[in-house]
Amino acid sequence: MTRFAYTAAQQDALKLLASPAHHIMLFGGSRSGKSFVLCCALAARALRAPGSRHAVIRRHCRSCRNSIGNDTMPKVLQRRFNKARWNFNRTEGVFRFANNSEIWLIGLDEADRADKILGKEFATVYFNECSELEYSGVQTALTRLAQNVPTLVNKAFYDCNPPGRRHWTYRVFMEKLNPIDRTALVNPDDYAAMLINPAANRENLPDDYIENTLRSLPRRQRARFLEGQWLDENENSLWKMDMISPYRVTALPQLLRIVIGVDPAVTGNSGSDLTGIVAAARGTDGEYYILADRSMRGSPAQWAAEVSKLYHQFAADRVVAEVNNGGELVAALLNGTDRDLAFKAVRASRGKLVRAEPIAALYEKGIVHHAGNFPELEEEMCSYSPVNSGKSPDRMDALVWALTELSDGSSTARKFFFA
Repeated sequence: MTRFAYTAAQQDALKLLASPAHHIMLFGGSRSGKSFVLCCALAARALRAPGSRHAVIRRHCRSCRNSIGNDTMPKVLQRRFNKARWNFNRTEGVFRFANNSEIWLIGLDEADRADKILGKEFATVYFNECSELEYSGVQTALTRLAQNVPTLVNKAFYDCNPPGRRHWTYRVFMEKLNPIDRTALVNPDDYAAMLINPAANRENLPDDYIENTLRSLPRRQRARFLEGQWLDENENSLWKMDMISPYRVTALPQLLRIVIGVDPAVTGNSGSDLTGIVAAARGTDGEYYILADRSMRGSPAQWAAEVSKLYHQFAADRVVAEVNNGGELVAALLNGTDRDLAFKAVRASRGKLVRAEPIAALYEKGIVHHAGNFPELEEEMCSYSPVNSGKSPDRMDALVWALTELSDGSSTARKFFFA
């Protein structure tokens, strides 16, 4: 077995984690080793303090178990702590060690299970991908950072790819402000943060990951996922993150109508635009819900198959697709792919701004809810400016078509269980 070694950046991170600060965040680009080193610190605390209890918290339980339970933590234990005895109960989502310490994996989307687990007390809580979490949920979880372990100081760890500067993570760790009322933190030195980027973890990455994958991203995504920059929001954009994040939901009401919005790409080669594919619904409460973003780059046959799959997954009422560039070919393609698909063609007879403004107004009223996180879609929305729109916002266009269609019409109420 290859001898384990931390990168230089991970060694610096471990020094910060051992500092007097009680709240420590590692932020930066994708695949920079943040989660790995935090899982190392979590496992070390569990092994050092028999009978101690620790938690990894993420927005979705499934993501937490797949990412941490099935991937990162087993790698950490095998490479860094290969003499430790442990087992992972996949049903419960808990790592148990021979010294009776535990590491629980928690998703805040499963309310009943989260309440049950958060009824316990922990010596460490680790908020993985904390840019996806609401501040209120974090505050609730922190009330359980209360296990009395003589050999440990209770701490909270955080990691994220930095979102916009309006997000609570920036307010708390960079500005040292309470994100609710913008007052100064009572103990600002208790909050420490460190930038750690993929370049510092190059030795553990595929040879072409940084150059070919991260450097080929759009400018704003490259700034976030390669350079670890906190994003400035476009003052001229129609959407702001504070029109989206506070109204995000994990549970849905009964839904009256479900529509799949499609903004087709004209071509299907590697340089083509995306085909925007977004599922949206109107609830019995009169409000609107974004259910999925399945936008993709592919051939007409490929994106038509994806539209059909999404249509049946959500038992949708209709597909609404722009036909300015494809005309009757778009209708023929979708109907040829799936004869059961109810299709409506729409033409962009008005400018993009005129179509988008009424939908942005719905967001301003707080009546559009994203059922989960859709980072690429939300990035596109918050980057779109009527002054300088730049590249065609394919995901956003699909969303606008779907929500425009949902502004009228009715159907029989039904319950949809969002997973």
